[in-house]
Amino acid sequence: MEMTLFQDASFYTSVNSLKDLPMLDGVEIAFAGRSNAGKSSVINTLTRRNKLAFVSKTPGRTQQINYFRLRSGLFLVDLPGYGYAKVPIEIRNHWGGFLSEYLQTRKMLLGLVLIMDIRHPLKDLDMQMLDWFSRTQKSVHIMLTKADKLSRCQANYTLNTVKKSLVLQYPMVSVQLFSSTKATGIEEANKMIGNWICNNAAL
Repeated sequence: MEMTLFQDASFYTSVNSLKDLPMLDGVEIAFAGRSNAGKSSVINTLTRRNKLAFVSKTPGRTQQINYFRLRSGLFLVDLPGYGYAKVPIEIRNHWGGFLSEYLQTRKMLLGLVLIMDIRHPLKDLDMQMLDWFSRTQKSVHIMLTKADKLSRCQANYTLNTVKKSLVLQYPMVSVQLFSSTKATGIEEANKMIGNWICNNAAL
């Protein structure tokens, strides 16, 4: 399972409102993160597809929920990036409410993968996402991206600091280092998310 979980991904559908969310026979794994944290690059690296998720140099470009089919009964859900100031306020408010309700009420959502730039972890909006989702008591896996931008010592120090900051209030959260540029952290991500699936009776 470790090497094949994200392989053979294919685009399924896009939605921009709760009423358009697909009724699926299976479970979803959602990927979320601040604009420009490297979410699309993570998805492309995990699926080994260069252009599966759109990588934009303009933060805030993704303004819809994109569904990708991984295998029978399993879907990857790419959520809009959040926290980019130049996105109009009405759009930010729309997506804030949408994401909050989606994360807290979507029954088939198995877990949340939260993407953070290792140089800027645990920002206010990241903590808001954790707060929204922690109410479900479902698993969260944080991927500290762009780990290649720091020395190994600095990266490990940040990893340990993030873990210690979250362990008491968010015991369901796990954390890892990841680099799309170096393609490191792929096996760990597969193993962690694979464990979610193994522990889920629906698959």
